[in-house]
Amino acid sequence: MAVQDDKRELAQIELFGLSKPEGEGRSGVDAVLSLEDGREILFELKSMTDRSVTTARDFGYDHINKWRNKHFLISKFSKSGAAIEYTIYGGPSQMEPWLKQKERYIEPDYKISSLAPNRLTLEDLFAVVGKKDFYTMQDAKALQKQQYGQSDYERLMDVDGGYSQIQMLSILKDRCEYVLRRGSTLNNPHIPKKFIEGWDKITANHAQELRRLVSAYLSNA
Repeated sequence: MAVQDDKRELAQIELFGLSKPEGEGRSGVDAVLSLEDGREILFELKSMTDRSVTTARDFGYDHINKWRNKHFLISKFSKSGAAIEYTIYGGPSQMEPWLKQKERYIEPDYKISSLAPNRLTLEDLFAVVGKKDFYTMQDAKALQKQQYGQSDYERLMDVDGGYSQIQMLSILKDRCEYVLRRGSTLNNPHIPKKFIEGWDKITANHAQELRRLVSAYLSNA
């Protein structure tokens, strides 16, 4: 995350009385709102310009699935970035139409990325990395690069000290799927300001007002 984005998130967390997530499984959570009844509400924190809301680089299914059940706080910062002018709050159901739209847009590309690797053959493997009876870990790393950790490379060895042709083909298919999936993501698709018109705006008593709005949303969900 960029330093400026990190500072903005920290400003939102402080202003709204949120907490930074802790523990395993919370890496995709920007902030947590703890309610008096013990429930924890997971938040995605965003900033906006006069025209739209920024989202994320390489936006794909991972983001859609991660955001689908989140609540959103979208803040308009001053030009200097030092102060929050106002913030828009929206619950999961309010963001769902935009997420569904993006899901439909990228769905064909994701299907391609799942189908195409299975059509690769040993002849394709030989064309990419050369024909060998035995492939070394160095060969595998040249193909899959940093997408595997050391333990993965060791676990996938199916012959003494390396990989058979069939196993190397499986690694090639994995790499192909990764490359295609990366190509099917969107580069920071913006949420139009018009989409969030009508959402609740918070300009004062920020922590108290957010809790009121969240409680109202949960009561009507």
